[in-house]
Amino acid sequence: MGDVQSALVECPQRIEPMTTYGKREKLKPLIRIVDDNQAILNSLTFMLTCEGYEVASFSSAEAFLAGDTPSREGLLILDVQMPGLSGLELFKVLNMRAYKLPIIFLTAHADVDMAVAAMREGACDFHQKPINPETLLPAIARGLEKARISKSGLGDIKEEVERFKALTEREEQICRLVAKGLVSREIAERLVISQRTVDHHRTAALSKLNIREPAELALFFERIDAWRKSAGHAGQNLF
Repeated sequence: MGDVQSALVECPQRIEPMTTYGKREKLKPLIRIVDDNQAILNSLTFMLTCEGYEVASFSSAEAFLAGDTPSREGLLILDVQMPGLSGLELFKVLNMRAYKLPIIFLTAHADVDMAVAAMREGACDFHQKPINPETLLPAIARGLEKARISKSGLGDIKEEVERFKALTEREEQICRLVAKGLVSREIAERLVISQRTVDHHRTAALSKLNIREPAELALFFERIDAWRKSAGHAGQNLF
């Protein structure tokens, strides 16, 4: 894990916060980190402290359950594989307790199916080790923003519908394949187009949707397809 520590030990170039959390000091959230690797705990704690967050670290799921304050707003960064109670087992416990804290999973292995299943149950993101601060920091901001919207009652599928409507037919086609876990080369072969063309449409589409991970994209299309089916039964013309 030495390479992970070295990648995070220095504060990265500050990324402008994506939400009001980064601008309103009164709403500083508490970021919890649960990982059995002390080097990762130290590195993430240092990085997030540099970004202005308050951080609490735990070396096990059991320590988190014993020491956390559920009423404190914030976000949980949770390792999937840990001795004792695993990250996924802790996730199930938190769901049973109706613990609404946004959760970002860290995993050493990319597994789209596992990520989709966890996000369907309420996780907000999945990140593969070694950790990239340039993708983790925006993910934390998105998680906090989603929690804020959910708490305020402002969440609405119509906003997702509008983002979906901004896609071209080709962008949607490529995004649905990305959501299934296909990489650009595989998509290019399936659609009989160049990989460069795939990358161009993929970048444009994900920018419109403000989505990065295949698992999050898969859940986005699940919600869109369910809404379209529901709207069709109701005789609404949303598209």
